[in-house]
Amino acid sequence: MNSVPESMRAALSAALRRFPSLELTIRQLIATDQNFRDMCDELAEAEAALSRVDQLPLHICAIRKAEWGDLVERLAREILAALQEKQTIARSHIIPPSPR
Repeated sequence: MNSVPESMRAALSAALRRFPSLELTIRQLIATDQNFRDMCDELAEAEAALSRVDQLPLHICAIRKAEWGDLVERLAREILAALQEKQTIARSHIIPPSPR
């Protein structure tokens, strides 16, 4: 991750933690797609907020934990959909070898 600008590291790390097997696609999209990068930034921020929720007063802790947890899962689904779409598009551009 040393070649990744500091501003993108949290976003990249968040996506890679969720989808390590899709690292190449994640790196391509982080570098080229602002919408994807924004989703990953939001995921990193939501995960950070979720990790701090236990510091909140008890009467709102459970509510915030559920809210942040739901947001993390929704963002993860959106990121996965974008990754799958990118892979589908990439596969559709592969020209099969000619039969012999």
